[in-house]
Amino acid sequence: MCSPEETALLRLEEIFSATLAYTTSLILQPLLEADPESPEPHSQECLHLVQHLHTSAQQLWDVTEQSLRSLGARLHSPSCVGLETLELLCRPDRVVQAHKEYIEAYTDCMVAQTFQKSTKKRSRYWQSQRKALRQLLWLTSEGSMGTALGQALSQPHARHVQQYVLLLLSLRDTLEEHHPAQELVMHAVTLFGDLQSFMRQALDQAEATQALWHTLSSRPRDVLCTPSHRLLQDSYDVPVTVTPLRAERVLLFDDTLVLLQGHNIRTFDLKLVWVDPGEDRCMFHILTPEEEFSFCAMDPQSQAVWQGKVTLAVCQALRGKKDFPVLGSGLESPVSPACRCVAYTFRHEGRLFQATYEGEWYRAKPHGTGTLKWPNGQNHVGDFSQGLEHGFGIRLVPQASEDKFDCYKCHWREGIMCDYGICEYGTDEVYRGYFQEGLRHGFGILDSAPQAPQPFRYTGHWKRGQRNGYGIEEDRDRGERYIGMWQADQRHGPGVVVTQSGVCYQGTFLGDKMVGPGILLCEDDSLYEGTFTRDLTFSGKGKVTFPNGFTLEGAFGSGVGKGLYTQGVLDTAALPPDPSSARKRQLGLGAFPVESRWQGVYGPFRDFVRAGCPGHLQEALLGFDVPSSRQLRRPQEYLCCERSHPEDGAGSTEDTLQELLRHQEPKALQKYLRKALSNSRHPLGKLLRTLMLTFQATYAGIGANKHLQGLAQEEVKQHAHELWAAYRGLLKVALQRNGQTLETEDADTRDFQVHGLLLPLVLPSFYSELFTLYLLLHEREDGLYSQGIANLSLFPDTRLLEFLDVQKHLWPLKDLRLTSNQRHSLVRDKCFLSATECLQKFITTVDPREKLEVLEKTYGEIEATVSRVLGREHKLPMDDLLPLLIYVVSRARIQHLGAEIHLTRDMMDPIHTGGLCDFLLTALESCYEHIQKEDMRLCRLPGRWVSRERW
Repeated sequence: MCSPEETALLRLEEIFSATLAYTTSLILQPLLEADPESPEPHSQECLHLVQHLHTSAQQLWDVTEQSLRSLGARLHSPSCVGLETLELLCRPDRVVQAHKEYIEAYTDCMVAQTFQKSTKKRSRYWQSQRKALRQLLWLTSEGSMGTALGQALSQPHARHVQQYVLLLLSLRDTLEEHHPAQELVMHAVTLFGDLQSFMRQALDQAEATQALWHTLSSRPRDVLCTPSHRLLQDSYDVPVTVTPLRAERVLLFDDTLVLLQGHNIRTFDLKLVWVDPGEDRCMFHILTPEEEFSFCAMDPQSQAVWQGKVTLAVCQALRGKKDFPVLGSGLESPVSPACRCVAYTFRHEGRLFQATYEGEWYRAKPHGTGTLKWPNGQNHVGDFSQGLEHGFGIRLVPQASEDKFDCYKCHWREGIMCDYGICEYGTDEVYRGYFQEGLRHGFGILDSAPQAPQPFRYTGHWKRGQRNGYGIEEDRDRGERYIGMWQADQRHGPGVVVTQSGVCYQGTFLGDKMVGPGILLCEDDSLYEGTFTRDLTFSGKGKVTFPNGFTLEGAFGSGVGKGLYTQGVLDTAALPPDPSSARKRQLGLGAFPVESRWQGVYGPFRDFVRAGCPGHLQEALLGFDVPSSRQLRRPQEYLCCERSHPEDGAGSTEDTLQELLRHQEPKALQKYLRKALSNSRHPLGKLLRTLMLTFQATYAGIGANKHLQGLAQEEVKQHAHELWAAYRGLLKVALQRNGQTLETEDADTRDFQVHGLLLPLVLPSFYSELFTLYLLLHEREDGLYSQGIANLSLFPDTRLLEFLDVQKHLWPLKDLRLTSNQRHSLVRDKCFLSATECLQKFITTVDPREKLEVLEKTYGEIEATVSRVLGREHKLPMDDLLPLLIYVVSRARIQHLGAEIHLTRDMMDPIHTGGLCDFLLTALESCYEHIQKEDMRLCRLPGRWVSRERW
């Protein structure tokens, strides 16, 4: 059986439903029909507000009808329908939300004075409805028709919610303590009690806001009178002064702080207002993006009122709700968050004038990640700190052409580009490198547009936006490369020019021209030493050394139509080779100290280590991965940047340093260094890749010139030294963080680690370009060697052994007690097959140490074969070893053996000098030279192929 309280609830819902339907037809429908086509802005605004109120009333009626149906079902079948199925109990949130939306729509109309404005136009009609309104409201006093309409729409609603609370409390008292619906009823009582408080506060604020408009002059009223505003505090009620601004009146709305100064109205969005308590108990400070000022009250109580209400209003504005504390915000002592994410357009003159910032803020300054957009199309997205671009950021700067932008993907420091960056200009030029104070500074690479009339690439050092220091420029149009010093964007100081035709120059440059004495190397290896004109023609005293050793020394000159002429002495005497002449043919040696060539690459790494490897500087050191500029420029409104993160292989700085500590043992260290150098995100790997770029820029393409081999060789060794120093620097920081110190390292230990450990790991990265230079340098000798190998390959094994004067008792041709496999390898056609196959592995590795190990094993195989032939262990003297080694080399047929030998000797660990490996490498070089000799090719060959007389 249902309780009287449930019956009363049913009756309450029936009355309220009927009242809603009556007020809708009596008030809202006529309001909607009043001048719907009126062009006046106020009329359109009123119509929009009434439509919103009508929609809210209809939704509230729907909810009431559903509650009514659930109550009716309960009353007709109390045994079948439980109390917990009532709409008011099972879905009280939905009911409360409908009431809340209705009261918000009503107070919007109230604040905008919608009812007063609407009744003025149809005053006769509404006067005729006054009697009906009085019956609805039980009005006894006379008032305006607008006021009567407002009361008719709000009073029944307020009484209804009040009755909800009373009846639900009575219903709760009738239930047993453990009744299943007890908790539901209590929850509903709490929600409707909060709703009742919300309605009272909402109506009070609306009435205060409505009353405010009558105290303002027309201009402020027109600006501030909007339906969304709710007055929270007025300085007329609680006096406060604003310094240094002299505001006559201060108004705090729920979304805006307003300062009135005569006809001047200054508004501040509360989402961008920070409250900072002052030291004085009667004062607190206000921070906004472009202004700061203080509120001064007459006493601490007034100060507390203003500070508390401003702080509470800021918190509510940031939540995006018009809730009051009674609806669960829980802000007893509100504290506005220091960090926020809001959009704001700057209005004051300055760097950010008219720019819109959208992103994170901290205490009234852009701080964190955000986007700046200027009206002219300029955009900046990235990291900010204290109002300035700070950290990684991408900036697009429009050019004169609408579809052209300069795209800066750089690191910024206090609003200025610094550290590493990539700039793609509207001219299609691209710069990758370092900046300082917004200018190119340090190491960087500048590429011209691919379709430029004079395409070029500069790889080198910059100073305050200009090429300065050591650098490489490739002029693809002229087919030449300049390697040398720069100053103020011009070639200045010692330099080398390598041309595509094979002609090379070395000298001193001034104002982009070579002046004074210099060197010219022709394609045929002719060497000129003397003075030049600015257009690189011979002028004055000089000396020409021809490839055959002849020299021409005298005075050189040229003229229009006369060509080159000289007056001097031609020396055709056969002279022994001059070692200094070979060194002169290696350009750049001594002109550019290898230690100072690439300081712009090493410098940032040293600074990073010197600073203690801070994590926030790691990306600025390493660079970053960003989407292509085309992808960024297309959706300018949604600029984004997805840079590489630690999980893609590099790890954080702390992880890198900790891993260093775990890999200090020799074997573990080698494995760690190999992994680090192959990782493009590891500090050492990034450093190596940058050095690879400089190496390729110098020695690949046009730079693949044999006269640069010495320059390249010493550069590779220097890079190995610098990478070892970089590793030691990281290790020192790691140990210091762990409370330890790094032991000092003497020169011998350092050289041992560099040549024995690091150089073999580094060499593969430069091997392609480096080996090409060795090939070109030893091309002639390798050609003679190849011809000698071709001639020796015509000999069968026994004839070749005989020809090489190998003593017959060392030949592996005796009838030995061998297995079938051994007999095949030692007796039949292939003599010393195991040694030959071993030597062929000489070209399968780029590691000089492994190449020397191959030589040792080859020597061991030769001695082992001879020992098996002799039946006893036998050590070969040099007279016996050299012919056998020539035999093995001729059968191994290693291509470009001269280049391989010289590269191995230049790059091998000095610890091997004077040892067995050095001896074997010298023996291999002797074989190489022996095979090249002219008499070797003129010797007797097998009669069935060719006779000696024919040669």
